[in-house]
Amino acid sequence: MPRLPLLDELAKSIEIGGTHFETRTVCEITCQGESMPVQVVLVGNPDVNVPAVGFFGGVHGLERIGAEVVLAYLQNLAGRLKWDSTLNSLLESVRMVFMPLVNPGGILNGTRANPNGVDLMRNAPVDSQERVPWLIGGQRMSPRLPWFRGEPDQPMEAESRAVFEVVTSELLTHRFCTAVDCHSGFGMADRIWFPYAHTRAPIRHLAEMHALKDLLQETLCNYRYVFEPQSGQYLTHGDLWDHLYMASLHQPERVFLPLTLEMGSWSWVKKNPRQFFSLLGNFNPLIEHRQQRVLRRHVPLLEFFARAACSHDRWLPTDVQREHHHGLALKHWYPELPLSAQP
Repeated sequence: MPRLPLLDELAKSIEIGGTHFETRTVCEITCQGESMPVQVVLVGNPDVNVPAVGFFGGVHGLERIGAEVVLAYLQNLAGRLKWDSTLNSLLESVRMVFMPLVNPGGILNGTRANPNGVDLMRNAPVDSQERVPWLIGGQRMSPRLPWFRGEPDQPMEAESRAVFEVVTSELLTHRFCTAVDCHSGFGMADRIWFPYAHTRAPIRHLAEMHALKDLLQETLCNYRYVFEPQSGQYLTHGDLWDHLYMASLHQPERVFLPLTLEMGSWSWVKKNPRQFFSLLGNFNPLIEHRQQRVLRRHVPLLEFFARAACSHDRWLPTDVQREHHHGLALKHWYPELPLSAQP
């Protein structure tokens, strides 16, 4: 098997977690002539009546720091399971799902795309009816160009199908669930994006997203995250989380809140301009102490989302509260729409 240190780190966490962790290989991909696993780690209460939260990383192989953040949180949990009674109590009330290395072939190759040259975040069967930016919005011209969606009328790539299978079987079976997909590379600020990416229209659960934003700002008050719809920045074809969110709408009794953490890598380049001349350096902190600082910053965010999922019945808006949050959300994120607009 090609040597990928992050796979070794995942294996070490699984070993430390012991019987607390359930692990399975969702699919295997071929890279550099060898087979590599795409694995999921499950921990906590499997009862579908409890909420669930998923953590995903490494979808874009070039954005290694996303996988490292998810792995750092998994390692944090594994190390605490033997002694932390509060963590064990939490896990009685929530199901946690980890896919830290969605695209191990892309990580090994140091590419955004998977070994077939397909961008997994442009690969879902979702077409924008609105204008998307050239190339970055997804293209079908060639896998030699970035943001390649894959050939038309072909199934999703194995890695994309693996995420879809895990989300539908391990998250969408719960009445409330959320997911956090960790990326890097956009701007100076750390951003938390929610669907949609294929349209500027608001999502059905806009009120719930606004309530979660308020909760985050009240809880992690010393952290600065820009919480916004991805459409506020740019539109794309083929967004996998749009595809999964729309699939969840077929079960109106369930609430699924998918999020993308987009770490602002330009700030790392600003502090170390030499990184500009390195492809990895444009998406990852290359100096060790900065990498450790990034991990320390974002692991508490993942812990926040786990606890927010566990206690969703304390903050999820209902009835009049939901109307209130919906109006505030429209005013905050969609000022061009009338307040009466419905997602």
